[in-house]
Amino acid sequence: MSATERPNQAEQQDSQSDYTLLPQGTPYADGFSMKTLWAALFVGFVMTPGSIYLDLVTGQSISGAGQWVTIIMFIEISKRLFVKLTPQETIILYWLAGGLSAADSAFNQFIWKQYLIQSPHTDGISDFIPTWVVPPRGSDAYAIRTFFHVDWFRPIMLAVVTTVLGMANSLSMGYMCFRITNDVERLPFPLAPVQAGGATALAESSSGVETWRWRVFSIGSVIGMAWGLVYAGVPTLTGILLVSKIEFIPIPFADFTVQLQSILPATPVGLGTDLGAVLTGFVLPFWVVVGMFMGSIVGSIILNPVLYDIGILSSWSEGMGSIPTSFNNSIDFGLSFGIGTALVVGFVGAGTSISALYRSRKARSGEKQSILQPDPKRGDIRLITPAIVWAASTAGYVGLVYILIPDFPWWIVAVFGFLWTPFFSYIGARMIGLTGQPFGTSFPFVREGSFYLSGYKGAAIWFAPIPMFEHGGVSSTFKQLELTRTKFGSLMKLTILSTVVTFLFGFLFWSLIWKLAAIPSSAYPFIEKMWPLQAMNQTLWVRSTIPGQSGFLEQIVKWEYILAGFSVGSAMYGAIALFKIPMVFFYGFVGGFGTWIHYTLPTFVGSILGRYYFTKRFGQKKWTAYTPVLLAGYGCGLGLIGMTAVAFALVAKATEQIVF
Repeated sequence: MSATERPNQAEQQDSQSDYTLLPQGTPYADGFSMKTLWAALFVGFVMTPGSIYLDLVTGQSISGAGQWVTIIMFIEISKRLFVKLTPQETIILYWLAGGLSAADSAFNQFIWKQYLIQSPHTDGISDFIPTWVVPPRGSDAYAIRTFFHVDWFRPIMLAVVTTVLGMANSLSMGYMCFRITNDVERLPFPLAPVQAGGATALAESSSGVETWRWRVFSIGSVIGMAWGLVYAGVPTLTGILLVSKIEFIPIPFADFTVQLQSILPATPVGLGTDLGAVLTGFVLPFWVVVGMFMGSIVGSIILNPVLYDIGILSSWSEGMGSIPTSFNNSIDFGLSFGIGTALVVGFVGAGTSISALYRSRKARSGEKQSILQPDPKRGDIRLITPAIVWAASTAGYVGLVYILIPDFPWWIVAVFGFLWTPFFSYIGARMIGLTGQPFGTSFPFVREGSFYLSGYKGAAIWFAPIPMFEHGGVSSTFKQLELTRTKFGSLMKLTILSTVVTFLFGFLFWSLIWKLAAIPSSAYPFIEKMWPLQAMNQTLWVRSTIPGQSGFLEQIVKWEYILAGFSVGSAMYGAIALFKIPMVFFYGFVGGFGTWIHYTLPTFVGSILGRYYFTKRFGQKKWTAYTPVLLAGYGCGLGLIGMTAVAFALVAKATEQIVF
């Protein structure tokens, strides 16, 4: 056999591969090491300021970019030091980088609150905002723009306490939800292999073994870089170098609402321009995507013109684009109708989840060993331990709110913490396990309604740390750890490290950026435009419980439309159950009902291509293995372009401040 005919190593490995992320029997290993610590310092110093800048200027986050860039950098450094990164270390680096490069932190909230209390939207109510939220109007801390002031002591201390409580509450409840949805119900978690597959592919590259995972990841990266260069790179760079930026593709969507208003009045119509939405359609369950697409067609394209013709969508006027059209439609009809359909989803999700859990436990009741017994190899612990941690942290929240606001009914806080949070965390975990999305994880405006109807008078409750959470997403993180054979204890170490580092670097860089220019100001165009709108929306709710201020709850909540939404949602659920249509279609349909066609159409196209073209070309097993790795590679490539553009923008902004 000649050299050209001899199969290479990668082809031989592919022929023997079962297309699982890791071979069966791969032992669990700890993903936390000194490499993780060095990665934390790198992300904190290099990526945190870039993330903050991008969030202030564009409203976008680079957390996804930061994750993949961090991993790639460490892989390249490791190769030159002859050090290998394991899949376990790689997935921990992924989550570490995501947490640290995100702009959202306690100090981001402080910057927002300092603007809020000084804005004209809080005129007449600023005196009702407690000093444990933010320093009062007129504080010297605002004049000199610094956190090094005594007026910031109480807000910062409260942030420290709530951060610790939140970390304990999230990990404990998320772990319990994972054990039930993964170990008992054996749900597939369709999106978990995206991150796990990307981490595994990069770990293989670190080891010098480039199998199909690395090739598929590389293809996705090339697609992401090519698209990112045209989509985001050119507008960013030309906006810096030229008088006006060049934008080949509208970001984030092309808006056709005005052009089609004569045919489709009061209907937001457009096309999302993010190629990632198409690739996401490759990964999401087919019937979920179909349901979302059909829901957006019915809820927007078909229903809105009818509602306009009969006079219900009365706030819309000609010339409105997608954003004002959607906002006005929501006030007139969509918000109330959505409450009704969300109630159905919540009840169905809860009922289905409880029934499935009962059936799973009954089916496994004859097993010699309980399915919920801890697996020491995986790093499991007895469920009594996280249950105690969760209960203690929840009690800490209830006690803290009582200390801060003794005149607010403490039992409402307890209901949210001890009943609402576990109930909807489990529903969220189950929906993510089934569909990849947390459908039906909340009833809208329950928090706001409870505050309004409680009889409480004041503003403090709107800023209080209410333990009303949905921790279902944490179950997906544990699933990714399982897929990469990473011991669960690694996540606890990671969470503690990222919490400490995020707090420290958030304090450092938000302080420096605040010193450079007032926030908001013309230096940060996105927040200069959007924060006044956000302040107006938030203060409307706050004013509803202020003595002498006008409430607006009764103006936007229309009970007849809520009843209509509940009736339609119930009827649709009954029809789907009667005709034995996959139930995930129902969740997709309801989720898509209030979603713009701008975003559901690209995902639907991707799903159709995947199901009827690529699956036939590659085979079901191979294509299912390819898609999450391809999507992860796309995110990496897009992130590399984004990070390069942001770095260039930061340098340009710094140099333009220099006076010669």
